[in-house]
Amino acid sequence: MNKTLQRPRHWLGAALLGLAPLALLAQTPQGPPPVLGTGGPLALSLPQAIRYAVQTKSSLLSTRLAEQTAAAKVGEIKAQGLPQLSVAANLADNFKLQKSLTDFGAFAGAPLSGTTLTQRDIAAAQSGQAVTLSPAYGEKAPSAPTPIAFGLQYAGNTSASFSQQLFDGSYLIGLKAAKVYQELSKKQTQQAEIDVVEQVSKAYYSTLVARSRLALLARNVQRLDTVLYQTNQTFKAGFAEKLDVDRLRVQRNNLVVEQQKAQRLTELSIALLKFQMGLPQAQLVTLTDSLNAAVVDAGALRQRLGAASFSTGGGADGLGALPTPPTGTDAGAPVAPAPGINNGQPVQADAAFNYNNRIEFSTLQTQQALAGLDLRNRTAGAYPRLSLTAAYGFTGSANAVKDLFAFRGPDSRTAPTPLSPNGLINQNWFGFGNVGLALTMPVFDGFRRHYQVQQARIAQQTIERGLETLRQSIDLQDAQSRTTLVNALDVLDNQKDNLTLAADVARVTRIKFNAGVGSNIEVITAETSLREAQTNYYAAIYDVLVAKVDRDKATGELYQQAK
Repeated sequence: MNKTLQRPRHWLGAALLGLAPLALLAQTPQGPPPVLGTGGPLALSLPQAIRYAVQTKSSLLSTRLAEQTAAAKVGEIKAQGLPQLSVAANLADNFKLQKSLTDFGAFAGAPLSGTTLTQRDIAAAQSGQAVTLSPAYGEKAPSAPTPIAFGLQYAGNTSASFSQQLFDGSYLIGLKAAKVYQELSKKQTQQAEIDVVEQVSKAYYSTLVARSRLALLARNVQRLDTVLYQTNQTFKAGFAEKLDVDRLRVQRNNLVVEQQKAQRLTELSIALLKFQMGLPQAQLVTLTDSLNAAVVDAGALRQRLGAASFSTGGGADGLGALPTPPTGTDAGAPVAPAPGINNGQPVQADAAFNYNNRIEFSTLQTQQALAGLDLRNRTAGAYPRLSLTAAYGFTGSANAVKDLFAFRGPDSRTAPTPLSPNGLINQNWFGFGNVGLALTMPVFDGFRRHYQVQQARIAQQTIERGLETLRQSIDLQDAQSRTTLVNALDVLDNQKDNLTLAADVARVTRIKFNAGVGSNIEVITAETSLREAQTNYYAAIYDVLVAKVDRDKATGELYQQAK
């Protein structure tokens, strides 16, 4: 009786706490998720529960946002190679102009010191002729540098600049890396989807097992009530002892307590399913699948799987030939492995296993590709960069803000005066423009790029070691999952036979007791054995479902089924 009470707590409680995997994954058809807000319970099959979780669970939505971020990152990198055009404007109030010292004595030789008037010039002037006096230069007069402020108080400029990258080795590699990075984000989303599918499947089948277990306990209580009633009537007739009735009452009380515990665990398993799906806890759900539909054909599955064997790859009978040590050697000395023997290390058992079916391996390969591109990018940092540049704009200045915004061009003139009948040029805005090529060639960066290349090369080698480790881990998981599933199938067959035998024993014992040729102790013992067999049978179903999920994960078929 203790075993009967403790076993459900072990396998069902562990399932609800996430300490053990659950569930056989069914294929998920395409279609919209179930619609909430109908007012009644939400009917859910396993495919519908998976579909709802994949499309609406918040953790997956966050992962898909990261995937969108990666796509935007690709667009950002591509934009670096497109023409770059910018417009800028600036307005400044030079309330205190900066001054510079200027030596005017250095301009055009020595300063003027007067004119030279000759007698010939005087005679020509007296005769009415025009005389042009020539300046005379003397010795340079000593003078100090003079502070001069260039510009006016208010200044402004506006310009448009253009640049086009012509060649950049890092950019070309960056384009390839961006695509690989986007592919990596998609695989990470796929990995998250696989995790969600597995979690929902486990929670769904945990609920099915708990529900079936609860229904079985209800039938057991009902059957025990019948036995208790018959025994009590026999006692009243004087053909049974009160001790027999009391024993059955104790048995019933224990069974009712177990039923209550199973009811609470069933409710908890439903809450876990809602959590894994991302459903509100207040939403009522009804599971439409049955546990019987999930039970696999043990014989057919075992025939297809064979057994894990590190030397032959197993077989339909589950037995493979094992290598025998060479003869004529010392029993205590180590023996070198013969050709074709891997010294006990797990291998792929002669199966054409595709590592890329495992999303972990494919993701690590993508990371390896990224590491290789990063190495190439660091190396490409030594290449020159060539760009086409151009700029055009206007700059202006004035002593007043209103004059600055007058925007006077080259045709602007001041009002006519007697000294300047046509007026003076009054332009305050001037245009400028340039076009050219910019070439940047790194020469020496203090060995910074050398160490960056060294780090990138080490990172690539680290990923290569990780790939080899992952291969070995996948090989081991492949062998382990096959062995675990075959063992679980064997246990299921055995527990099924035990359940049939225990049911027959309980049935015959009740018939004998009702006929008056059997004891009450035999009935209680048979009922206890039957409940234990029932518990073991459901535990075996649970173990098979767990092993099937583990097998699908090991072979990489879980995602294909989820699709």
